[in-house]
Amino acid sequence: MAKQNINSKKGFTIIEVVLVLAIAGLIFLMVFVALPALQRSQRDTQRRNDLSRVDTSLVQYQTNNQGTNGGSNLPVAGTFDPSQSSSFPENCKNSSACTFVRNYMNSGTSDNITTNTFQDPDGWYYGMTIMTHAESGLTDTGGSWKYTDKVGNAMNHIIYVFDGAKCNGEEVTGDSQRHFAIVYRLEGAGTYCIDDQ
Repeated sequence: MAKQNINSKKGFTIIEVVLVLAIAGLIFLMVFVALPALQRSQRDTQRRNDLSRVDTSLVQYQTNNQGTNGGSNLPVAGTFDPSQSSSFPENCKNSSACTFVRNYMNSGTSDNITTNTFQDPDGWYYGMTIMTHAESGLTDTGGSWKYTDKVGNAMNHIIYVFDGAKCNGEEVTGDSQRHFAIVYRLEGAGTYCIDDQ
């Protein structure tokens, strides 16, 4: 019977173990850093899609109400803050923005009179402010409105609609009263502006 040498057994050295742990740690770190950024990006994509839906609904509203409101035929100026309106959506208290959200943004639900489905991906309900050409301070020949100049952290879920405006990057600038621009703050970075042009 051959003698077995105890020292000839194979195994991992401490350097190999540390190297494998370091590589595994780097992989986990990359996943945990990249995952939140990916989730933010997905939520912002959903917000952009929601604003496109608002844009389409406003064009539909304009078509249905030609000549009734003047200007671009947007709903008349008003603000809808769902956190302050416990009776939404049954009673909009003559708020054009509230009525627009109820009748256009919640349409297609089984019961749009008792349910608000117009919701940000983070769970908050969207609010909306509709500004007339005069209220926004924009003119056909100039002026600009920066979202960051006017909005604090408490207003993160408010969609701003500007009558007589167009987008210029993240800013809103004055334009013909036949047009409108929509602005919303994104989670990842900056704001998103979409117009009907």
